[in-house]
Amino acid sequence: MTAHPAPGPRALLLSGSLGMGHDVMAEAFAVSLHARGWTTDTMNSLILMGGAAGGWGERVFRGLLSVPGLYDAFHFEQLRSGGRLAGLAERSSSRYAVPTLTAELAARPADLVVSVFATGAAAAARVKAETLPTLRAVTFCTDVNPHRLWVHPGTDLYLVTSPTAMAFVRRFHPEAAVEVVPTPVRAQFYDAPTREQARKQLDLPDDEPCVLVMAGAWGGAPLVEIATALSSVGVHTLAVAGRNAAAERGLREAAARRGRIVAFGFTDEVPTLMAAADAVITTSGDTCSEARVLGRHVVLLDTVPGHGRENLQHELERGDADVVPLDADAIARGVLAVLDRIAGQPERERGTAGDWERAVDAALARLGLAVR
Repeated sequence: MTAHPAPGPRALLLSGSLGMGHDVMAEAFAVSLHARGWTTDTMNSLILMGGAAGGWGERVFRGLLSVPGLYDAFHFEQLRSGGRLAGLAERSSSRYAVPTLTAELAARPADLVVSVFATGAAAAARVKAETLPTLRAVTFCTDVNPHRLWVHPGTDLYLVTSPTAMAFVRRFHPEAAVEVVPTPVRAQFYDAPTREQARKQLDLPDDEPCVLVMAGAWGGAPLVEIATALSSVGVHTLAVAGRNAAAERGLREAAARRGRIVAFGFTDEVPTLMAAADAVITTSGDTCSEARVLGRHVVLLDTVPGHGRENLQHELERGDADVVPLDADAIARGVLAVLDRIAGQPERERGTAGDWERAVDAALARLGLAVR
């Protein structure tokens, strides 16, 4: 658990350790609440299930992803529709998570629980129904289709990032209170350097094409092959492997063999790398929102199954985005075409955090928790 001490009311944020996306959303919420005088703590929803059960949950998820088509089948046949296996998964996780969450809230009462992970949302709704009826339970989901495990009667407020997501919540909870809010982005992206400043910091030429390639904290894409193909056609490539040690080694070896590749492992420099790039090649997820804050065109890799495919379609609908086949040479061809189309265009206006902060104020007011 990570604690952020501050005076005032307390919120418990329930995140999840599958990639970094959920933690990023929890941190964004925490920062906004701190600015309003709240104390927050963040718990990993998988840890709520206990060591053995939590580890089992992550292993199952990784196992589903490792077999082509398997997670797609589970997502579209079970999670999206609320099938029998989805119900079994919810009951199994709640069996462990609910007692742990109940004990945590008894020891350290909270005014608000915000779930940014489906397991946490299920546990919070059950605890509210069974033992703490005055607890305020909020579920925040950035997926375009919150599947059945996200939606539970008794949840006081759902925060989603599109009207489509609102409709999917009400598919299972017709009476739900739902608000459409902007996707929060960490402050360092609003404060990123300009393109010229970033390229100077990275010792990159001002007048040559440059892209950033990444695929989430797990590095779930053929990053070495992509970076090699892009550098071969004259594109400077900033390649981030995340926590994928094998991909990082491969990228560093490729960078040593040829020019125009700069390799990174897990790094805090992404805002600068993104600012230096003309376009960002990535999977569907939080990186897309970060790129949009900096006004960067997004080139999407269709590597995240299930909810990732739905989110990819949504990113394309938002505009300033392309999708490429998952083949290194085809990616290089597609990226060159994108760079040619956007060449000479004025840099798009950067985003601001104001809309998100206003949404947090509105949510707290709706829950009767606004700090006076």
